[in-house]
Amino acid sequence: MTMPRESFGSKLGFIAAASGSAVGLGNLWKFPYITWENNGGAFVLVYLAAALMLGLPIMMAEIFIGRTAKLSGAPAYKKLGGNKWSKLGYLGAAAGGIILSYYMVIAGWSIRSFFQCLNWSFTGYVQPDSKEFGDFLADSRAQILLTLAFTLVNAFIIFLGVGKGIEKATKIMMPVLVLLMLYLVGTALTMPGRDEAFSMIFSLDFKNMKPEGYLEAVGQAFFSLSLGLGAMVAYGSYMKKSDPIISSAAWVVVLDTLFALLSCVAMFTIILSVPELKEHLSGGTVGMLFITLPELFYTKMPGGLILAPLFFVLVAFAALSSTLSLGEVVTSLLIDRKGWKRSKAVMVSTTFIFTGSIFAALSLGGNQFLSKLNFENTPVLKIFFHNKTGVLSLLDHLAANWLLPVGGLGVTIFVGWFLHSDFLLDKLGLKKSTIGFKLWLWSLRVLAPAAIIILIISVALGKDFS
Repeated sequence: MTMPRESFGSKLGFIAAASGSAVGLGNLWKFPYITWENNGGAFVLVYLAAALMLGLPIMMAEIFIGRTAKLSGAPAYKKLGGNKWSKLGYLGAAAGGIILSYYMVIAGWSIRSFFQCLNWSFTGYVQPDSKEFGDFLADSRAQILLTLAFTLVNAFIIFLGVGKGIEKATKIMMPVLVLLMLYLVGTALTMPGRDEAFSMIFSLDFKNMKPEGYLEAVGQAFFSLSLGLGAMVAYGSYMKKSDPIISSAAWVVVLDTLFALLSCVAMFTIILSVPELKEHLSGGTVGMLFITLPELFYTKMPGGLILAPLFFVLVAFAALSSTLSLGEVVTSLLIDRKGWKRSKAVMVSTTFIFTGSIFAALSLGGNQFLSKLNFENTPVLKIFFHNKTGVLSLLDHLAANWLLPVGGLGVTIFVGWFLHSDFLLDKLGLKKSTIGFKLWLWSLRVLAPAAIIILIISVALGKDFS
């Protein structure tokens, strides 16, 4: 006897969960960083166009697969397209598991930073030694314990199920995320760099945009929306038949984009208000997020005693809302494919992923072999892992640059070319082909595949989107 499938309690529940999946650390730190690197305004416009013309159609396609099949990942592709297409679902699950294994490590850092800032808020800020964060990364015990803590929270929410766990948690976290972001933006806007920040973000100066910025904008729009790894297929399988795909996907894209833009406003204002901060930007996004910003909160920003710990609550919630979807990709696959109970699926998937997390955590300096692992002397593998060293960096590069684009390309081919248009119209509840339907199909058949193929070729030539 087949057990009835869980479902989101409402359209709002789906939007909260799917938006949480899309809104992650990439919005909070990577988008502002690459927007700054590409001089703002023109890059933002290209990103918005890519999110609308590429991200939205692919998201709709993934949700369509899940909602139609009422299954996740591989079983959904098998039901709609036959056994050969199930490999695409397994590829997505592999990408989700790989990303989750190292994402948990980074997410664990937010716990440490929160308590560190909380201590400073009560006892007074003391500038850490320049080697302090590096020593923390090399502390194997700390890395594993923090990763385990975040992993257990994530597993517990997934164990509770779709309605009582994921939906309930994201309905709480997403409003909190928005309020915390608005508080950060509001505080930042009291700083002197406000006007210059708005000018830089929203002025359309294509002359100062780097040529590769166009490609980076398309890549960021694709990766930011959690496409190509089966998260939206899994979440779509829990939608009610009456829930509309178009408006649901549109809300997710809008909320994800707004969060990214708000992050830009806050970060640009802070950067332009503190001249010496520009010197730290070349150190990368991680250093800026976990090293530079805490110091700024206490030494430069108004209300820093409150803002600093709250900021890392924001970071933790942004990470958790994404890890829930990644964990559900693997969990739902085991439930649908193996017929396991959710408790067993969560236990097995969590154990497997945490094992991978240990290797990633130890590759930050705790273990020399894992920290220095690379494929520079292996000609074939070198193509896939350009100048990457350490397990965490290798996994990040593999997932972001190869697995996600290939998975996304597969989705466009499957829905755009393999599934018959009459079948699509019937499952969408449309009696005839509309202009919107034709534009969606054209994007899936032509525009999106062309853009993804260009991304894949650029990665093969050395471009890095991780």
